[in-house]
Amino acid sequence: MSAKPEHKVVFFERGRYGGWPANQGIWSWDNEILVGFVRGYHQERPGHTIDPDRPQEKVFARSLDGGETWKVENPLKTPAGPSETGRLGYAMDFTLPDFALTLRNFDHHAGPSYFFHTDDRGASWKGPYLLPDIGTPWIAARTDYIVDGRHSLTAFLTAAKSNGMEGRPFCARTTDGGVTWKMVSWIGPEPEGFAIMPSGVRLSKTDIIVAVRRKEKVEEKSTGWLECYLSKDDGLNWKRLDDPVRYMDSNPPALIQLGDGRLCLTYGVRVSPYRICARFSDDRGVTWGDEVVLRDDGANGDIGYCRSVQRHDGMVVTVYYFNDPKTGPERYIGATIWDPDARTDMG
Repeated sequence: MSAKPEHKVVFFERGRYGGWPANQGIWSWDNEILVGFVRGYHQERPGHTIDPDRPQEKVFARSLDGGETWKVENPLKTPAGPSETGRLGYAMDFTLPDFALTLRNFDHHAGPSYFFHTDDRGASWKGPYLLPDIGTPWIAARTDYIVDGRHSLTAFLTAAKSNGMEGRPFCARTTDGGVTWKMVSWIGPEPEGFAIMPSGVRLSKTDIIVAVRRKEKVEEKSTGWLECYLSKDDGLNWKRLDDPVRYMDSNPPALIQLGDGRLCLTYGVRVSPYRICARFSDDRGVTWGDEVVLRDDGANGDIGYCRSVQRHDGMVVTVYYFNDPKTGPERYIGATIWDPDARTDMG
């Protein structure tokens, strides 16, 4: 295996904007990988350079060779509002070998949210179905879940704070195949700023670890970091662990467990040098190793929103959105294939 990460292009098109894979989800079956992202139009403006007045599609890209090459597929029809969503009237079977679930929202600063599901690796999708608020002011769903059984699934979501503003993470669960959902617990105390976009891994029948994106104002300046929480009672209660990443502006975590048991956390850093990174924990998230830089050639901070999967050969495929001086101003979807045993930065 190569010690140097290999960077691939998932989606790039002149005049277009590709963004935010973390919102849509990633799934893998053997050497096949499916990832979701947003495709819009590029417009030079502060922050995200996506034209707000032109169509934005939530699309998928598929690789059949472990992330080496990719093909963009037709988008799902995004409902214009809750009136265009239905209520799920049957139980999904989460254990079907080609099952996938994507949870989405109409407005990530508000809600409500909805979902689609597939039983054929995304060749066709059923939905959209409305995700109930289950006692929260609203839910801004992104795709992060753990399959627990045929009709049981644990989802990690973000709801409004008590003042109606974004956001506070929580753990939800369905035990009837998605027909009904219940709140299991809030993950951590309500923040002054925001705590959003949880990414969870089941460590055992009772133990779950979750990484959370945090942002607060400290001495009149905004700062971002990643927090981790551990539950030892299947999500009912949470204990905060040491923060795995500090001083990295604001970007969501992507947490997976490797085949050898280590936890692998990938994320984007929106302060110079703009980069995509990873960290490892071999003690279930109690401590984290040094930052491993997968690439640091970003042109600015409009990058990240990683999602990662591990291939059967042990290599990790991390997908994110990016822009660099070589390709120009357009944001594109990139993928880095890297060896988690090499412990060698991108060089």
